[in-house]
Amino acid sequence: MACLLETPIRMSVLSEVTASSRHYVDRLFDPDPQKVLQGVIDMKNAVIGNNKQKANLIVLGAVPRLLYLLQQETSSTELKTECAVVLGSLAMGTENNVKSLLDCHIIPALLQGLLSPDLKFIEACLRCLRTIFTSPVTPEELLYTDATVIPHLMALLSRSRYTQEYICQIFSHCCKGPDHQTILFNHGAVQNIAHLLTSLSYKVRMQALKCFSVLAFENPQVSMTLVNVLVDGELLPQIFVKMLQRDKPIEMQLTSAKCLTYMCRAGAIRTDDNCIVLKTLPCLVRMCSKERLLEERVEGAETLAYLIEPDVELQRIASITDHLIAMLADYFKYPSSVSAITDIKRLDHDLKHAHELRQAAFKLYASLGANDEDIRKKIIETENMMDRIVTGLSESSVKVRLAAVRCLHSLSRSVQQLRTSFQDHAVWKPLMKVLQNAPDEILVVASSMLCNLLLEFSPSKEPILESGAVELLCGLTQSENPALRVNGIWALMNMAFQAEQKIKADILRSLSTEQLFRLLSDSDLNVLMKTLGLLRNLLSTRPHIDKIMSTHGKQIMQAVTLILEGEHNIEVKEQTLCILANIADGTTAKELIMTNDDILQKIKYYMGHSHVKLQLAAMFCISNLIWNEEEGSQERQDKLRDMGIVDILHKLSQSPDSNLCDKAKTALQQYLA
Repeated sequence: MACLLETPIRMSVLSEVTASSRHYVDRLFDPDPQKVLQGVIDMKNAVIGNNKQKANLIVLGAVPRLLYLLQQETSSTELKTECAVVLGSLAMGTENNVKSLLDCHIIPALLQGLLSPDLKFIEACLRCLRTIFTSPVTPEELLYTDATVIPHLMALLSRSRYTQEYICQIFSHCCKGPDHQTILFNHGAVQNIAHLLTSLSYKVRMQALKCFSVLAFENPQVSMTLVNVLVDGELLPQIFVKMLQRDKPIEMQLTSAKCLTYMCRAGAIRTDDNCIVLKTLPCLVRMCSKERLLEERVEGAETLAYLIEPDVELQRIASITDHLIAMLADYFKYPSSVSAITDIKRLDHDLKHAHELRQAAFKLYASLGANDEDIRKKIIETENMMDRIVTGLSESSVKVRLAAVRCLHSLSRSVQQLRTSFQDHAVWKPLMKVLQNAPDEILVVASSMLCNLLLEFSPSKEPILESGAVELLCGLTQSENPALRVNGIWALMNMAFQAEQKIKADILRSLSTEQLFRLLSDSDLNVLMKTLGLLRNLLSTRPHIDKIMSTHGKQIMQAVTLILEGEHNIEVKEQTLCILANIADGTTAKELIMTNDDILQKIKYYMGHSHVKLQLAAMFCISNLIWNEEEGSQERQDKLRDMGIVDILHKLSQSPDSNLCDKAKTALQQYLA
């Protein structure tokens, strides 16, 4: 019988809950406007800080009624304002609350409210809009649907410090990507917001600063404009520098550093400018210290990683500032068992977000070690560093895995480390595991790193081959993502360099000639160049050349012809002629050239080309075909003489290019010997 009682009990509880909330909603329908106003005020007091009450009122249909009252011309301004306040309070509850508000089309209603002449009502609408737009469930595009909204918001900036604070906050949250930046920029965001940096209100200054950081991010047009903006006779970069001084709040220091970082990366401020070297960089390093809160350390490290990423000098300066490399090692020990965090809520938060610290540390290590061998050595010698990276490769968080792979990729640019640390820790094993099943963004970096591990001097090359890398890489060449196709073919090219015949045969078998020719007609230039590089490496050493040409000769000659006839750049044609030169170096393979008059005419044409690189490559073909010590050289020399090749060699022996001149003279000696 107990089972039967369950449902009625639940229903009675629900009816009690909703009954206690229903009278709030019922009062919104009272014919007396004064009672409606009092009902809304009482509702406002009831929902403050009470998520349960908010959810109940939404379920009972309070939102459509509040929106109706907000938009009614007959409603008093006071009532409209109180309705906006209650809606803002409901929006501050859960994400589901915001979804319910969006479903009731709250945004157009609030935007309409901004046309009112009453400032208090405008501020209430903006406050509610701010709360809704800062929620992760609200699509930013809703701000840009109506073209009249942005200019109207710009005009409202001058009304009060609250309109300034809320509008800047809305802009900084809804500015995602170049299209939004352009819309805001074209409507005068820079001019309208710049003077707010000197506002008496800290909140206004802070929101204006955040606006500039999102406007400048990866945007040269905005950044170049910001550099020359004057506020009270002072240039914006100077104002940003003042805002990142130690006596300013941490949030302000960090956001100012971001503004200067983004302007620097967009090319508006030089990397050797004092405001970067002496102000921005040290400020960001300070943010990485263990005294800072978790989110400050994360943001500091990630912004610093972005600042120094392309610049060797900044990487060197950062690496010796405040023992940064050792300081970052603490990111992996957080929170420690003897943590100074006494606030339990804070500790719980930090435990849930500790992976963000590891991600930030990997990102910064990757930037620090991007170019300098000594820095890479210091990073790898940091306590348990390689173990931490290897552990990072198998973390559950995709972002941490990606950052760990990037860090490893950066360190794998070192020949020394590839031979030592990478081998000691068998890094290739977890990397191969990552490559089996990962999102494209991780695959791109992991496969790029595999290219480095497959270089001929890398001790990892053999075990990687034995673990089924050929099939995996051939699979990557079929990806729709051009970056993965490039990396797949690049790794195969490295694998084929000075490889045994068996490995080359495995590559050709797994790749298939059909796929090889698909890659040779790929629209991506990098894919084509790396495929030609692979062919060139496959066709090296005579026995290998003859073996491959005996089985795939017809198709390879066909591909070479197509490329030499096609609309390709100098580098592509040069690589193709070098492949022909390799074929000409074979013992039996060279007959495939000698019996193909079309190819011979093409070699002759490129000997007389205006570009020296192509002339030299064609010369290599001829030299290999006429070399005296090889069987059948006399017949080949005679055939090429009849084609007029000797006359061209005489001409080239007078070439102003010393390299070409020497090669032509050496070739002519073969005829005289």
